[in-house]
Amino acid sequence: MKDMFGMMKKAQEMQRKMGEVQKELAVTEVVGESSGLVKVTMTGTHEVRRVDIDPKALEDVEMLGDLMVVACNDALKKANAMAEEKMKPVTGGLNLPGMGM
Repeated sequence: MKDMFGMMKKAQEMQRKMGEVQKELAVTEVVGESSGLVKVTMTGTHEVRRVDIDPKALEDVEMLGDLMVVACNDALKKANAMAEEKMKPVTGGLNLPGMGM
């Protein structure tokens, strides 16, 4: 029974630490880019904060759409990598489902 209480205490501590990491991710930003013409600023929790478009990209609407997709996907990739890196110390490197990864 003592082991059960110890495990519960460790689980609660892990949950507390994960909450702290989630708060940090919500305010930490990454920037995804596409050809230097489009930049997407996103938080570690995938909230898009800003989109910067170079006027040169406005000349071709179809190309602008493609650049937006690439920049968004780049930002998502960076946000996911940042979240994974910040969660490693909390989860001991385990990729746990439902833990914001």
